[in-house]
Amino acid sequence: MSEHSTSLAVVVLAAGIGKRMRSETPKALHRVCGSTLLECVLDQVEGLGAREVVVVVGHGAAEVSSVVGERARCVVQAEQNGTGHAVAVAAEVLGPDIDELLVVSGDSPLVRSSTLESLAEARRAESAAASMLTAVLEDPTGYGRVLRGEGGGIERIVEEADAVAGERDVREVNACAYAFDRAPLETALKGLTNENAQGEYYLTDVIEGYVDGGLRVIAVVGSAEEAMGVNDRSQLAFVGELMRDRINRELMLSGVTMVDPRSTYVDLHVAVGRDTVLLPMTFLRGSTRIGEGCSIGPCTEVNDSVLGDGCIVTFSWLDGCEVSSDVEVGPYSRLRPGSRVGSGCRVGSYVETKNSVIGRGSKVPHLSYIGDAEIGEDVNVGAGSITCNYDGEKKHRTVIGDRAFIGSDTMMVAPVKIGADAATGAGSAIYEDVPDGSLGVERSEQKNIPGWRKKRKDGRARRR
Repeated sequence: MSEHSTSLAVVVLAAGIGKRMRSETPKALHRVCGSTLLECVLDQVEGLGAREVVVVVGHGAAEVSSVVGERARCVVQAEQNGTGHAVAVAAEVLGPDIDELLVVSGDSPLVRSSTLESLAEARRAESAAASMLTAVLEDPTGYGRVLRGEGGGIERIVEEADAVAGERDVREVNACAYAFDRAPLETALKGLTNENAQGEYYLTDVIEGYVDGGLRVIAVVGSAEEAMGVNDRSQLAFVGELMRDRINRELMLSGVTMVDPRSTYVDLHVAVGRDTVLLPMTFLRGSTRIGEGCSIGPCTEVNDSVLGDGCIVTFSWLDGCEVSSDVEVGPYSRLRPGSRVGSGCRVGSYVETKNSVIGRGSKVPHLSYIGDAEIGEDVNVGAGSITCNYDGEKKHRTVIGDRAFIGSDTMMVAPVKIGADAATGAGSAIYEDVPDGSLGVERSEQKNIPGWRKKRKDGRARRR
């Protein structure tokens, strides 16, 4: 944290409607790698240790403010009259001890905290009135162009809508991040006009005004990646691709194996332990935590779940689960919210669990539904067994004691308890408690009808 951070305020611009997104959702709340564009920016801003963080909201103000929560102070730009006007609205609420402002766009999710810090440090080192982040792009379409004078210094910034022939050929663009000395900025904001193609008060006009007035403005040339904003769905997808590449690269450098990084999708706030292997078409979402030495995938999604070390999950879907170490899941299983699986367990093929605890060493090998249940340790649940947890009005629990053996195709009609060391006969519908060490069997007597096949055949012949 810089010693200057106590006098620094960060202003995040997130008031725009994002017309080209063609969406009811405010632009800043569209998602990339599991986070909104705005949250991506706030994550990086938090690393600056600024005294104040202000988010300027406008379109969808209530919705955007709800996402911001306690992370920053929100101020409303009632009429979206341009970036200069937005910064002026933010400056009005800053305390008198703020000496410098760092302004960043809320739709630039790839900007890094270190770059923003360098931008502020560069201004201080040069005692400049402002510094701005620029980048050189192969295709600058859609970005404001940075025009330099004969000596190479910044002359002005021209928005694409106002650019003339020749100016549009310039490849150095404005990355929409600035550091300002507060006092001259507030003076300049008061003098802005909206005489341009958009009829808005441009923050970029402050830069031109500084240069004309002899104030020092310096450029910090950053990466093309960090300069990329999001204005439409195509750009959203492209930025998402770049973000995934960044996430996957960092994970692989930390000791995670990805068989095919381009088909592996990991959200921003996911953690994966070293020596874990992520196979193709694996999706790790939300706040998921994966331990060390696991194998996840292929074709697997894990959302907001925690997995211990040494787990193997294949062709399955986990959501809101807690899975201990050395657990095998799948193929083709679904663990729904509230599922807690103990160490050494096996949840086999075509198994669904919901709001249930499966104790250490227990096995639900295949073709079963376990809902609203508590299964003890070292239990074996036979194929095709079901906890009948819903009576049409309420959900009820099934409790299975340690070391119980559930025969194949057992229907456990909740509420019901099967004791420790108890067993159920295959094909039973268990609707009463089974005491410890007992066998619960519910079957009708089998009847064999001699000659059934011949009688059936003869009957058909007569009907003809």
